[in-house]
Amino acid sequence: MHELSIMTNVVSIVGEQARNQQVVRVRIEIGRLAAVIPESLRFCFDVCTKDTNLEGATLEIVEIAPRGKCKICEKEFDLDMKSVICPCGSREVNCIAGEELKIVEMEVE
Repeated sequence: MHELSIMTNVVSIVGEQARNQQVVRVRIEIGRLAAVIPESLRFCFDVCTKDTNLEGATLEIVEIAPRGKCKICEKEFDLDMKSVICPCGSREVNCIAGEELKIVEMEVE
């Protein structure tokens, strides 16, 4: 379960930035292609925040849909992971969203 190591790092980073202030809310963005299970992160958040300045904080998870950009026509579009084909027919597509895993915001008292 790599979610535990991910959340350990998130809690460490947020705790360090909060500088001993009580954290009441943390918002993270997770791309649907990031191979992370949001419910596992929620469970790990409760475990990792125990006895820290994040204990009792709310975790908000925003899931980011996969998006691609065609190298040929430069059109941006939602990715269907069953087949990565641009509406123009090209298979030369870059993933531009959906792989994120980042801390977006924290709120302290």
